[in-house]
Amino acid sequence: MIKWEPTNSMLDDFFGDEDVFMPMRRANRLVPAIDMYEDKDNVYVETALSGIDPEKVNITIENDILKIEGQSEHKTEVDEKNYYRKEIRAGHFTRAVALPKKVQADQTKAEYTDGILKITLPKSEEVKPKTVKVEIKHDKV
Repeated sequence: MIKWEPTNSMLDDFFGDEDVFMPMRRANRLVPAIDMYEDKDNVYVETALSGIDPEKVNITIENDILKIEGQSEHKTEVDEKNYYRKEIRAGHFTRAVALPKKVQADQTKAEYTDGILKITLPKSEEVKPKTVKVEIKHDKV
């Protein structure tokens, strides 16, 4: 084992891009990975926030941008010099993504289950698919 040091990048050099292996860490910041998908009526956003108090998560929608902010707390008290590896980050995190469709921000719902935050954003009526009935006229002969 190699003792953890903040400046030890030997393993990062060996494995290459650290975001492939640790998507939650970019330049020593917490950046939650998300999944975004849709159905006929809603856009859905899911993000893993395991170990984060959902009461400390804020969700805002402004100008078709969804912003998820929160606070992760590191609860163990171990002297930094005793670590071999230190990959679990604590602190403030923010993730902002452009929404693919116009949504009804005031109808947005969020639920937190087993460490997964799922946000349901109802699409605006103007972007929902419309069904038009074709009227068939018969020519009089």
